[in-house]
Amino acid sequence: MLQQKQVTSVLNKQKKRDEWFLTEYSVNPYEGCSCNCLYCYIRGSKYGENMSEHLAIKANALEILEKQLRNKASKNQYGVVVVGSATDAYMHQEEKYELTRGFLKLLLKYRFPVFISTKKLLIKRDIDILKKIDATAILPSDLKDTLKRGTILSVSISSLDEKITDILEPGAAKPSERLQLLFELKKEGFLTGVNAIPLLPFISDSDAEMEKIIIAAKAHGAEYILIGGLTLFGTSSADSKTLYYKFLERYDRSLITKYDQLYGDGYFAAKKYQQDLKERADRLCKKHEIRNKILAI
Repeated sequence: MLQQKQVTSVLNKQKKRDEWFLTEYSVNPYEGCSCNCLYCYIRGSKYGENMSEHLAIKANALEILEKQLRNKASKNQYGVVVVGSATDAYMHQEEKYELTRGFLKLLLKYRFPVFISTKKLLIKRDIDILKKIDATAILPSDLKDTLKRGTILSVSISSLDEKITDILEPGAAKPSERLQLLFELKKEGFLTGVNAIPLLPFISDSDAEMEKIIIAAKAHGAEYILIGGLTLFGTSSADSKTLYYKFLERYDRSLITKYDQLYGDGYFAAKKYQQDLKERADRLCKKHEIRNKILAI
């Protein structure tokens, strides 16, 4: 059973609209995440090495969220809300607690547009609500003529190799299942894409591996693919950098020196690498005629 937590706020306002995801607000139904991805940016001593052992449900979240949405709607402060920015909104506990579904009902009631990226299949349960949001959400004035949709749905893929993802993303659906999910969501009429974030340096970021992901994404109905690098935080035993290095020791110890050179003492890969990744991603997306951004313009 999940821990119960009382909260004073649920709807978080970002300083500015996210350039990639178009989001201006975020909501997280739960604390922690049972997908338990080793590279997750929220990893740290608060959660420990196994985030799924420290999951919490925000027990009064629906009441608080309704107050906050009502307030924003009354002031016409509409913006895209990402549901599950620090947790997967459809981790398996959601099947029992249905807090994400409760959030979506409120977002529908107050007509807020939604962005969701998931590694789980349970999102199919909420297609009925997501279709209503898609049709009735009120968009910010500068997105009305460009986005024209109330929902944006992504699946997240870091690699197509299940031997890798079984270790790095132990609680997530397999990449092949996520691609099938993408196909089904597209068939339902949604704006769909892939978040290839993060690609893994020297593992899934080569031209050949990136191209495989792009081709698979397009073949399964993706209208866009967002490609980004790996961020590795912290140095303590429970932080993502430490846990990811343990993965490298198991996967291929020869890569550790390359990662040391790429990241040094920092959390982000060298700027030259980031720019090179972007340029290669742009070239491959152009080659396969798929957008590397959500909007068509």
